[in-house]
Amino acid sequence: MADLLVKLYELPGPESDRDDSLRVTIRRAMAYEKRAVEEWVREQFGSAWASECDVAFANRPISCYIATHGGEIAGFACYDSTCRGFFGPIGVREAVRGHGIGRALVLSCLRAMAAVGYAYAIVGGIDSPEFYVKTVGAIEIPGSAPGIYRDRLKAPPR
Repeated sequence: MADLLVKLYELPGPESDRDDSLRVTIRRAMAYEKRAVEEWVREQFGSAWASECDVAFANRPISCYIATHGGEIAGFACYDSTCRGFFGPIGVREAVRGHGIGRALVLSCLRAMAAVGYAYAIVGGIDSPEFYVKTVGAIEIPGSAPGIYRDRLKAPPR
């Protein structure tokens, strides 16, 4: 599981972030949504990602973006959770995958990171880098496995 590096000064433009046929909204999460977002993340993706989401809500500005569809969460993404300058975690509800929601969430977070002064972002511990290579031109950081993820605690079952 290597880390990837993304040049934030070379991100693609916003003109084609996602297929909008689902009428999904991508936006920064609000403080009053903290519990609902964390619970959704825990149910969908486990307690480790919910913990990272909790950290994102403690940041100012909040470093968690959500995708909403019909008043429900369709996906989420965070940055500056595990470490400063790191993007992730990210997750999209299975029923709405394949409509560019993940791409839009990634780009929203990375653009927010660029806006506060980051030149680069790290995507940590990726098994399959193809999505990030295609979406944002990420490159593998040589010698980065296992990186910060060594000696991880085992997550309790969901």
